[in-house]
Amino acid sequence: MDAPVLLLLLALLLSSPLPSSTLDSLSQGSSLSVGKPEQVLISQSGIFSAGFYPVGDNAYCLAIWFTKPSYDGKHTVVWMANRNQPVNGNFSKLSLLKNGELILTDAGRFIVWTTKAVGVSPVRLHLFNTGNLVLRTSDGVIQWQSFDSPTDTLLPHQPLTRNTRLVSSRTKTNFFSGFYKLYFDNSNVLSLVFDGPNVSSVYWPPSWLVSWQAGRSAYNSSRIALLDYFGYFSSSDGFKLQSSDFGERVRRRLTLDIDGNLRLYSFEEERNKWVVTGEAITEQCKVHGICGPNSVCTYVPGSGSGRRCSCIPGYEVKNRTDRTYGCIQKFNLSCNSQKVGFLLLPHVEFYGYDYDCYPNYTLQMCKKLCLEKCGCIGFQYKYDHICYPKRMLLNGYRSPSFEGHIYLKLPKASLLSYDKPVEEFMLDCSENRTEQLVRTYSKAHENGVLKSILWFVCAIGGVEMICICVVCCFLMMKAQQNTNTDPPGYILAATGFRKFTYTELKKATRGFSEEIGRGGGGIVYKGVLSDHRVAAIKQLNGANQGEAEFLAEASTIGRLNHMNLIEMWGYCFEGKHRLLVYEYMEHGSLAQNLTSNTLDWQKRFNIAVGTAKGLAYLHEECLEWVLHCDVKPQNILLDSNYQPKVADFGLSKLQNRGGINNSRLSRIRGTRGYMAPEWVLNLPITSKVDVYSYGIVVLEMITGLRSVANAIHGTDGIGERQSLVAWVKGKMNSATAVASWIEEILDPSMESKYDMGEMEILVSVALQCVELDKDERPTMSQVVELLLRRGC
Repeated sequence: MDAPVLLLLLALLLSSPLPSSTLDSLSQGSSLSVGKPEQVLISQSGIFSAGFYPVGDNAYCLAIWFTKPSYDGKHTVVWMANRNQPVNGNFSKLSLLKNGELILTDAGRFIVWTTKAVGVSPVRLHLFNTGNLVLRTSDGVIQWQSFDSPTDTLLPHQPLTRNTRLVSSRTKTNFFSGFYKLYFDNSNVLSLVFDGPNVSSVYWPPSWLVSWQAGRSAYNSSRIALLDYFGYFSSSDGFKLQSSDFGERVRRRLTLDIDGNLRLYSFEEERNKWVVTGEAITEQCKVHGICGPNSVCTYVPGSGSGRRCSCIPGYEVKNRTDRTYGCIQKFNLSCNSQKVGFLLLPHVEFYGYDYDCYPNYTLQMCKKLCLEKCGCIGFQYKYDHICYPKRMLLNGYRSPSFEGHIYLKLPKASLLSYDKPVEEFMLDCSENRTEQLVRTYSKAHENGVLKSILWFVCAIGGVEMICICVVCCFLMMKAQQNTNTDPPGYILAATGFRKFTYTELKKATRGFSEEIGRGGGGIVYKGVLSDHRVAAIKQLNGANQGEAEFLAEASTIGRLNHMNLIEMWGYCFEGKHRLLVYEYMEHGSLAQNLTSNTLDWQKRFNIAVGTAKGLAYLHEECLEWVLHCDVKPQNILLDSNYQPKVADFGLSKLQNRGGINNSRLSRIRGTRGYMAPEWVLNLPITSKVDVYSYGIVVLEMITGLRSVANAIHGTDGIGERQSLVAWVKGKMNSATAVASWIEEILDPSMESKYDMGEMEILVSVALQCVELDKDERPTMSQVVELLLRRGC
């Protein structure tokens, strides 16, 4: 072949585009660049692709997606590495280093995601036909795999375990972590939870059902759920979901969608689209947080999403671009009962956030109760004469099958004007807008003159920044000296509560002169803050961690919000001083009230229920899983209405949800007489230690006796030293009738004035809680259900 022909062929070859990468693996020393879209890993079957996926304007995430787009031209993403921290469209890359470490760098400068190198064997990154991205050695040992860290989707044969969870996306075009989570809770039950900006609640299985009533079994230890290739999803707790097109050779995925429902999808080749072939929740309006506060979800067949959100009368939409903000009041509500009235919304329920449950109440009694509580904004009334006064109106839905109504508290002067159609706002599930996640890094240029100019500009800018900082510091110092502005130290922490100065708290407590409580954790003083709020100020003992660690723990406690938990208002960290500021409880501790004989039977039963609710929230519902580790009467405080609030929670070591390891709680915690056997026997510590302590506290409330192990004197005349639990069981076993042994163990100060049914269930629950085998004890949520089953 002559030279001109060779040159022509070479020119044609060089001018044609390079073929897209068809590699299914990446070797050490190689990388994928965000600026080269052709650099993509594709599984051998061609079904899955892995690489950089655009999630906004100049924003990318390392992701895995189905190679074949749907009918709308969009790819279905099944996994992301950096969903909450997208990288720049310039110079970002995924690199498999020579040491075997896989790193994702943003603009070539910052590492935003990495897998740690393990061992010295050569490794390679593979994208398998299962959709699993695996880093493994040449002899097949897996160092890391994407199946171990799912985002919102499970693929066939990808297990969901006790250490993994699914988290929904924020919207269809915003891949940031959303508000819905699927995980195994502490009772081994697969659960869905709404984890919103301000509140958190479990909605599936229904929280008012115990596990066996919901068709689940808590008696399993594997905590694993799996979707097989036939379309059958099963969980170790007994939950099962089968695809309507059950069979092989169908592409499937299980996804926790943005609306909080868990759905099974199959890909229809003929229509080139994903279709729903199974879902966990059939009544979509019962998903918590679906419409936001002060709004009602209504089923609307054929409306696309199948539901519509409406503001309740007297309220208006807060943010039209985000439904989760719900609605806000358009009126000011007076505490004067003569100036307010009630508006009926038939067959509407707002689940949760009640002051309490009041059985055997008439409608008029319920109205009177809500009028007496200034903070009550309405009440739920059911046909079986149960009254639920509401503190907040969340999780609202309308259903003709619901046997109850909601009564809204509204200004009486304008009550008639609110009796009209309410404002509706549709759930926009299409959301075609693209999230603008702008990245502005620029390429470097080698022009020397330009470099000099840039350095000069940077130097000028640096001088200006220093001057600005000096001026700002001066202004801040002047502002602190101004008595008409916020007091010193009014720093807004990440949680929104105050940072106090030691001088402020010393002044508030008049030099720490009025002590109201004392324990191993520190001394509590009564104080009056500058805004005239009465506070309980706890001066901690032995707190020697740094400010960052102290603030991290304090902010976690400050985020917890429940009517039966003490509210934290702030903290102080100065030198050796560590203080926490709480709301003040008018009636002191349960311990003080038990010795002063101020509690009748109904108060004691309500305290048992409220304390159980608070502990159940700590164990199963809050953002962090918190073990109290020191439940005792001294740490249960009573407000002006004798409602209980659990105190001193979170001062023990916080535990991450999922993995409890005894080594993390190496030092015995708690108070003698209330400590579970696990502490002494060096067994794994779980939430059941709090359950045991709760059982002891309930027995103390029933009997009026104190529990100190092996130091309870029998009242049978023998004088034998024995435990409170053994004493109660002995009375039960020796009695011939229920009434006789109850009379024997009952606190004499109650003068036999009690409810027999409530007494029986309370004693039964308390004895279940103090079983020596922790697996025989109920969870705190189960305790709540057992008590309310009798109380309501």
